[in-house]
Amino acid sequence: MADLLVNLYRMEECDDSGMREAGICVKRALIPDKRKILDFVRTYYEGGWEHECEYALFNNPISCFVAMKDSEILGFSCYDATARGYFGPIGMKPGLKGKGVGKVLMFETLKAMREAGYGYAVIGWVGEEPMPFYQKCLGDTMLVIPNSSEEQTVYGRLSFLSR
Repeated sequence: MADLLVNLYRMEECDDSGMREAGICVKRALIPDKRKILDFVRTYYEGGWEHECEYALFNNPISCFVAMKDSEILGFSCYDATARGYFGPIGMKPGLKGKGVGKVLMFETLKAMREAGYGYAVIGWVGEEPMPFYQKCLGDTMLVIPNSSEEQTVYGRLSFLSR
């Protein structure tokens, strides 16, 4: 596990035309959708993700985004949920990984961070499985933060939850 640092000023725009053509939109969540969003997170993800997402829903402005098709949630992403300046968590409905929805969701969320005044975003506690996703999407706008093991990152304070 390692933390990543993303230069938001060097981040390119993400082409979402394929998503729009497929009827998929990414939008900032609204508090009336809290129950539906948290049900989605609870259904597909465990650990503290539900609590981080809930916290993001109460930020001002709300720092949770959802990918939707019709009225179905396909994925979510947050920022300022674990700590200020942190991107994540991000999650997709099973079967949608690799379809481009997560990429658009991530870029919209990172763009909102840039618009909120952040120059950089930390993506925390990235494991081996999701690392290729971030490397492919973010390229040289991202770097691995040295010595960002669990004990030397914000998550070190939460390690008792995983034991």
